Amino acid sequence: MTPRHHLDSSTIIGHASGALSPELSAIVATHLEGCAECRQAMSHAERVGGLLVDQQQSATGGMSRHDRLRDAMLKRLEQAAAPVRPAEPVEPSRDPDRLPAPLHPYFGSSYRALKWRWMGPGMRYIRTTGPSGGTLLMLKIAAGKHMPMHSHGGTEITQILRGAYDDDLGHFAAGDVADLDSEVTHQPVTSAGVECICVAALDAPLRFPGWFARKLQPIFGI
Repeated sequence: MTPRHHLDSSTIIGHASGALSPELSAIVATHLEGCAECRQAMSHAERVGGLLVDQQQSATGGMSRHDRLRDAMLKRLEQAAAPVRPAEPVEPSRDPDRLPAPLHPYFGSSYRALKWRWMGPGMRYIRTTGPSGGTLLMLKIAAGKHMPMHSHGGTEITQILRGAYDDDLGHFAAGDVADLDSEVTHQPVTSAGVECICVAALDAPLRFPGWFARKLQPIFGI
């Protein structure tokens, strides 16, 4: 499973710097588990960030003698350690019932233990609120189902866990991520033959042009 849709560079930089909310970071970490390309980009962003911090500290003289000695010791330890190759693929869990580890604090570890709620014909969902108040939403959509047309009030990062869907942005299969902002309006349609399970983090409510979806929106909290 090689993802074809990846995280936006601004999302990678935000995650590397710790600027993302815990909810968004959980989806980013879920994608990173299975995407060597994004892990490599993340590793590069972390190295660049470290260099910028070092340059800023050198320019401002912000490091004390104790900090400089500690930093030198850590660098020696890093040089002595075996090199890390973040671009190598992570061995996926062989248990098909196991959810990705970054989702465990929010949804538990088991697909079978998920407690789905009805959203509409062929549509089930689980909604939870993260520590910063953002929404985490897991959806299970029957094959060949049209989702309501919608845009986003802020950032939405969606990881496809099982199945696939299509929209104006392309074909999104298991392992792909849809990293979207308020400029995107789309209507996902799940692929034929298999249900689609995906998980999303939202930092603002969705926007629905249709009156019926808007009427139901407060009920589902999205």
